[in-house]
Amino acid sequence: MAIRNLRYEGDPILGKVCKEVKEMTPRLQELAQDMIETMYAAEGVGLAAPQVGILRRIAVIDVGEGPYVFVNPKIVETSGEQVGDEGCLSVPGKNGTVRRPEYVKAVAYDINMQPIEVEGHGLFARAMCHEFDHLDGHLYVEKVEGPLRDNVYEDDGE
Repeated sequence: MAIRNLRYEGDPILGKVCKEVKEMTPRLQELAQDMIETMYAAEGVGLAAPQVGILRRIAVIDVGEGPYVFVNPKIVETSGEQVGDEGCLSVPGKNGTVRRPEYVKAVAYDINMQPIEVEGHGLFARAMCHEFDHLDGHLYVEKVEGPLRDNVYEDDGE
């Protein structure tokens, strides 16, 4: 496994629609594993393939329940609403307020191309919407209500 280079806002690849995965190859499985490692190294909760320069419909998410690999994901149900801060590994140092569903149900394939159905609330629902948007060439900054803000970290005195 390897840590991949991230693509940042302004890179044209982030605005492109990703291609469907027709078959899972060893190379694409390696990509998914590399994406998980890259996500953890960057201290993110999700990462989509275009963020590492690959135009395939693959996203990984881990909001504390272990990593999920989503291949060709589709959101099939949403409900409720949440408004909260979002950031993105491709827009470092910034965050903004985004409105998303409180609940999301998605269907996809896992890393072995087995069908999965995943339900998420709160942060997991937000992460699914955010990462799946990347697969269609959209960044969260398109949905921000109000201005983007600089991330501010508390100094713990060390």
